[in-house]
Amino acid sequence: MSKVHELNFLKEKIEDLKKQGVYRKLPVLETPNEAEVLLNGKKVINLSSNNYLGFANHPRLKKAAIEAVEKYGAGSGAVRTIIGNLSLHEELEEILAKFKREEAAFVYQSGFNCNAGTIQAVTEEGDIIISDELNHASIIDGARLSKAARAIYKHSDMDSLEAVLKDARKKYRNILIITDGVFSMDGDIAKLPEIVELAEKYDAMTYVDDAHGSGVLGESGRGTVDHFGLHGRVDFTIGTLSKAIGVIGGYVAGSKTMYEWLSHRARPVLFSTSLPPAAVGAIIEAIKMLMETTEYTDRLWENARYWKERIGSLGFNTGNSETPITPVIIGDEAKTMEFSRKLLENGVFVSGIVFPTVPRGTGRVRCMVTAAHTKDQLDRAAEVFEKVGKEMNILK
Repeated sequence: MSKVHELNFLKEKIEDLKKQGVYRKLPVLETPNEAEVLLNGKKVINLSSNNYLGFANHPRLKKAAIEAVEKYGAGSGAVRTIIGNLSLHEELEEILAKFKREEAAFVYQSGFNCNAGTIQAVTEEGDIIISDELNHASIIDGARLSKAARAIYKHSDMDSLEAVLKDARKKYRNILIITDGVFSMDGDIAKLPEIVELAEKYDAMTYVDDAHGSGVLGESGRGTVDHFGLHGRVDFTIGTLSKAIGVIGGYVAGSKTMYEWLSHRARPVLFSTSLPPAAVGAIIEAIKMLMETTEYTDRLWENARYWKERIGSLGFNTGNSETPITPVIIGDEAKTMEFSRKLLENGVFVSGIVFPTVPRGTGRVRCMVTAAHTKDQLDRAAEVFEKVGKEMNILK
């Protein structure tokens, strides 16, 4: 075999990862994604899942998924624009729009696809995309797919955003301001009211990626727009169906005009098979559950507050989180990964997150508390954090 086929340049890069102490193997989950799981053959408390409401293995979702398969089959068999648009997809979009209190909702196969498909469809050459510097990777990639110019403003810095807007307004036709609703690495919430005011002042559109606000913020998880009472003032709201909703997929909520255009120009939907019936059936059931009661989001926030108080009282640096996402910031990359490994050895799984996902020197384990955790599980996890923190001299 020639050197080309041996991919030696990649082997060298992999060795570099090992030297830096950030090389990892994929963990293998052997049970449903719950508060306690069997991971790599070991029972552990799970603090790494986006399954905020405990829906991923909920009996009602599983029953709805099975019923959808019985009626519609295992797969849709085509893209939506040909013959893959099931009546089930139409039902999902109707209930999502009602839930989000918007005119329409357009469904994609993933949250990542939402940003890859929507940003390039609503911007073009002569426009500019203005993005928060800490926005999710899918927003960065989505913006790169557009022919529009791009600019960055400092994280949640409204003076920085206004300076960029002021300069851009004279030079570009359309302006699209993009922000995460909840920033996934730190758990802070975007200053959406201020962003919307600036957008209206400078005649710009607003686009909120609410992946970690969906099912978490607002009334019964309606999201960041609902949390701030900004309905009708945000042009594009991205929601995920794979985190709090517990399944897979994503959607854009907004106007009927938005829906009509995306149905003609959203490339992931035009060129990839639509969501399978099982997923759609389960998602519809999850939305119905959220429309029935606030008990799931109430329990999530109760657990989140309990965990933050418990872990903060031990002396860990939990940053500026305002949501159930609770980072425990260690700093050094290799030390962060070692901390994560030792937590796992002691029965708690919290994934280490280091550069390039977060800036160098800000490595952290990101704790994801869910509605499904018990106080006993959170107490046991906190005891492990304290034990490992002291062993590694992170705590005094």
